[in-house]
Amino acid sequence: MTPPPLRSVAAATAAALLAASGILAGTAAAVTVQTVLYVSPSGSGSACTLADPCDLTSARDLVRTLAPGMTGDLTVQLRGGTYRLAAPFQLGPQDSGTGGHTVVYQAYPGERPVLSGGRQVTGFTQVDADKNIWKAPAPAGAQGLQLYVDGQRADRTRSAVNPAGFTKSATGFTTADPSYTAWRNPSDVQIAGLPNWKHLRCPLSGIAAANGGSSLNAAQPCWANTTASPAPGFPFHGSGRPSFDSISWLENAYELLAVPGQFYLDRTGAVDGSGTPQVYYIPRAGEDLATADVELPVLETLVDASGTPGHLAPVNDDDANAGYTGAWTAAKKRGYGDLGDDVHATSTNGDSVSYTFTGTGLDVLGETNSDEGGLDVYVDGVRTASTSAYGSTRLAQQVIASVRGLAKGSHTVKLVKTGGSYLTVDAFTVVPDVVAPVHDLAFRGITFSYATWLQPAGPDGYADNQAGVLWAGSSTQVARTPGAVQVHRGQRISVTGGEISHVGGNAVDLADGTQDSTVTGNRIQDTSGAGVWVGEVDDYYLNDPALMTSGDTVSNNAILNIGREYADAVGIMVGNSRAVTLAHNEIAHTPYSGISIGWGWGWATQGVAQHGTIYSGGNQILANHIHDTMRVLEDGGGIYTLGGQGTGDGGATSVLAGNVIAVSSANDGAAQGIYHDEGSSHWNTYDNVVSQVGSDWTNEWIWTIHDITIHDNYTDTARYTNNGTNVTVTDNTVVSNGSWPQAAKDLAARAGLEPGHKSLMPPAADLLNDGDYGGLMAPAAIAYSGGWSVNSRRSFGDLGSDVHNTAVNGETATIRFTGTGLRVLGELNSDQGQLAVTLDGAPAGTVDTSTSGPRQAQVAIYRIANLPYGNHTVTLTKTSGNQATIDGFQLDHSVNDTDPSLVYSGSWSYTTGRGYGDFNDDVHYTTTDGDSVTATFNGTGAEVVTETNSDEGTTDVYVDGQPRGSVNANTPTRNAQQRVYTVDGLPYGVHTLKLVKTSGSYLLVDRLTYR
Repeated sequence: MTPPPLRSVAAATAAALLAASGILAGTAAAVTVQTVLYVSPSGSGSACTLADPCDLTSARDLVRTLAPGMTGDLTVQLRGGTYRLAAPFQLGPQDSGTGGHTVVYQAYPGERPVLSGGRQVTGFTQVDADKNIWKAPAPAGAQGLQLYVDGQRADRTRSAVNPAGFTKSATGFTTADPSYTAWRNPSDVQIAGLPNWKHLRCPLSGIAAANGGSSLNAAQPCWANTTASPAPGFPFHGSGRPSFDSISWLENAYELLAVPGQFYLDRTGAVDGSGTPQVYYIPRAGEDLATADVELPVLETLVDASGTPGHLAPVNDDDANAGYTGAWTAAKKRGYGDLGDDVHATSTNGDSVSYTFTGTGLDVLGETNSDEGGLDVYVDGVRTASTSAYGSTRLAQQVIASVRGLAKGSHTVKLVKTGGSYLTVDAFTVVPDVVAPVHDLAFRGITFSYATWLQPAGPDGYADNQAGVLWAGSSTQVARTPGAVQVHRGQRISVTGGEISHVGGNAVDLADGTQDSTVTGNRIQDTSGAGVWVGEVDDYYLNDPALMTSGDTVSNNAILNIGREYADAVGIMVGNSRAVTLAHNEIAHTPYSGISIGWGWGWATQGVAQHGTIYSGGNQILANHIHDTMRVLEDGGGIYTLGGQGTGDGGATSVLAGNVIAVSSANDGAAQGIYHDEGSSHWNTYDNVVSQVGSDWTNEWIWTIHDITIHDNYTDTARYTNNGTNVTVTDNTVVSNGSWPQAAKDLAARAGLEPGHKSLMPPAADLLNDGDYGGLMAPAAIAYSGGWSVNSRRSFGDLGSDVHNTAVNGETATIRFTGTGLRVLGELNSDQGQLAVTLDGAPAGTVDTSTSGPRQAQVAIYRIANLPYGNHTVTLTKTSGNQATIDGFQLDHSVNDTDPSLVYSGSWSYTTGRGYGDFNDDVHYTTTDGDSVTATFNGTGAEVVTETNSDEGTTDVYVDGQPRGSVNANTPTRNAQQRVYTVDGLPYGVHTLKLVKTSGSYLLVDRLTYR
């Protein structure tokens, strides 16, 4: 079978958007610009001119007056600086483009506007010298759950992991330790658990004395929803419901404040008795709270672009607004997938049900089956239609009557049974307003930062269902994490060329039937929740295409370090959708899956008792690069699918092709590469490359997974599971020892960010598994001598869920790499021993991997740094102990002065071929004081390597915007590739290192190394 060609829909879309933006692509605008308005953070003028810019709200209001007569795109340019929003920037249908044109909000050329929901915290004073605790007044009424210091996320106070001595009770957990009863602000405290694929966390309602110890009582309804969660079954969740049975850690108590980088927001002022909110913080090394930018996010949403009718959710058949006339029966627990597990049914013609509501329309959900029949529909006493609920097979939660286009107001819809054996009514969905999307809006080159999300601190807590879909309240309805950039009922909305970072929920959310919208060319990083979310999980029943999520594109985004608080978060999450394209994204460093698409488990699978329909289909997952996923939870994958995708009728088939998934890890080996989970159907999965996963390269584990073709893929593990129905796994290539064929290398070269977007992903140290032999994606190679074994799925937290180990003294592991340093990852345990080390053929000491304490996984058992850049070899030889264990290695990542991670400002020049020993035989240089270069990287440290000479001078150094002193490169003689500055021990994440020339004839930049 010849696989269909890869499509590049996302690439074409991105190119068109960037060309249209002008400032992002450096080209002339592709459309006529009708009007340009200028805004600035301090703007006050009403004219919105370059000389007299107005504020953002005034510009929006002016756009409203201009939009009805648009003859070209209407552009609002935002000058650089921080826009501290007092409330979300609200946009509705009245703010939309008209006449086929777009209202554009974009960065002024060369400047960086930041829309912020944060409030600065200043006035810190030290209050505990022993612990180095500082405090400052918090903004009045502050409720934020996050804090950032110089752009780096601080950690809420937290206990040790898996604290001992707690026993689950009916109301929470008890312990023999009485000290918890003395904790101040117990209702601020949260308890967290990580069972399987879930992240559960509940606030406490209080801490009480109990049997000489303490009872930590969890808030309701969070406790009920995390211990005996609602069980409606498909399509809301599957059969697995891990419970909150043990505490993984306690969080957010002043009494836990002990580690640099931790903070506590005392909302009540109880700690110091002031009665006013205070922020407490222990600074990290190098942080000066007198000058640091400390941000406390207070807004949950920064941009809210909302059309009508917003979110639609069915209510149960026993709703108070429903009236039943005749011989109706309330049937419960039929097991067919009824909403609320109940229906009303009648077998008598002439019986009726009436539903009174305020809105513009109504969908009535019921059952279709061979024993169902005709019904008449009346609207406000007038018969408007006759229809039928007959179907050849039983289907639950089907739209059996739909009314639209009513004048907004109070109406009554009545259904009267006219035929068949039964009329079955299950639910009602009110359409409260006219269908009027917000549309034709673009956000280009804008940074959105510092948003929070408050629900997890309230009584609902964070009762995870899966992947950021939550239980809230006591009903079977679901809730989910909101976005900092939020779109409800949108059409042709685009978010391009910007950054979304430092947010307490999701970054971007295309919600409630948003269509033909685009998220392209952004850096999305440091989120508490997901990166990009598309669609809903509770609108599966829709039969009106105007209300469905469809036609959206998420492409060429760098998505990294997401799920910083909620470990079930996903890089890109898609619910129910049609014709959605996810292409050329790079997704890295996630606690759970990289991409997750679909919902409903086996709901759409024939033969399942709880059976209905899902409108999803025709989606595409193309040429994404996904790596370092599944860092915390289990039972997910690089790409994870769930529930049905169409009916297999040609265009409804979804495509998963051209993706590269590399180095996934999990605590117990439950990290899949491509995971078509329960109910997944109608996928064409081909031309993917899957490397170093903890479990199966593809997993179809149950019969409800059906009608999927998996062919012409490449992998370095033979493990896979196929228990699906009509699922074929054919013509796939398994490689060994890194011997990737050219076709796989070509796929790897095409996957991920396309040219023009690659600089969005900050460079990071390369993390490689113990079985990465070199070749396709490995910048190094490892070789084992003798009888080393591969030991998989040990449940100890191994990288990639496997290790190499040997019991024979004298056997060796040899790592050959190109660079300046590395760390070898192994294990500390009582059965481990010593390993002799040689570096580039010379003895380099020994490392001892034995310990009397508990087993420790992924430990850096050997590290070397600051080597001359080049080819190096490290050999580890087992010399004692029962076992030697190798788990992986991490390489320092060196980049040339031409790397996209470096941005030069000023009058820099570039030269090559000097013959002085420059790295890659080239340098950048400047002779002008004040010129600067800024490096952006992902990691914990960096070093600057360049020339020292008599014509060099001093350079000021800034890390994350804060001064870190000055370095002097002046020496009597010329020396190439000298390390002039090193910073280490930064909190893991994205950082900037800036060099500013201050004296001497020259400042040269040759090489940087990130670690």
